[in-house]
Amino acid sequence: MATSTVENYLKTILQLEEAADQKATVGAIAEELKVTPGTVSVMLKQLSEQGLVKYVPRRHISLLKKGRQQALAVVRRHRLIESFLVKVMDLDWSEVHEEAEELEHVVSDRLLNRMDEMLGHPSHDPHGDPIPSIDGALPTEEPNQSLSKAPAGRYRLVRVNDSDPELLNWLSEHDLQPGAEFTLNDEQRVVGLLELQPTSAKSAPVPLSLATAEHLYGEQIH
Repeated sequence: MATSTVENYLKTILQLEEAADQKATVGAIAEELKVTPGTVSVMLKQLSEQGLVKYVPRRHISLLKKGRQQALAVVRRHRLIESFLVKVMDLDWSEVHEEAEELEHVVSDRLLNRMDEMLGHPSHDPHGDPIPSIDGALPTEEPNQSLSKAPAGRYRLVRVNDSDPELLNWLSEHDLQPGAEFTLNDEQRVVGLLELQPTSAKSAPVPLSLATAEHLYGEQIH
């Protein structure tokens, strides 16, 4: 069984590979895991020897099939645990990321599968992230884009970054959770501001900085 350190590395590489504006580099991995680049290089050599990653120093890092399967298994555990903590344990969605970070390394497959059954086999976690199936497949879905780069128009919020509790609390206060619909106004984009007008006529417009909008992802409604 992989150690929690190995699992964290594999999950981080997977997330960097899937991010539209990032690459899996030694520096990016070090920044995400809060370790030194030298520490990352040593670990990548070990992962390469185990057949989990392809690593060419100073040039290329990517998951091999075995490494990707293990990374997706960790992601599945994390997102199912978050879903269970919110829907069954009634914790706030701003509280569950750190708890899931710890539990994802220790929960058994038997317990995880029972959680999945109790939840009705959800396709996405409370923050809108897709949950890999037991065989490592991700739900097929239309690509979505960060609101910081989205043009003006009508949108449905589909995913938010789950690592910042303060942001999640702020989003809750403004009823901005996955599924919420709004009109995006970008007339003040030049000064770093956007405005979201919720579909409900009674809701006031919500000002949004471009920095915050980078962590929100939406699909356009035509």
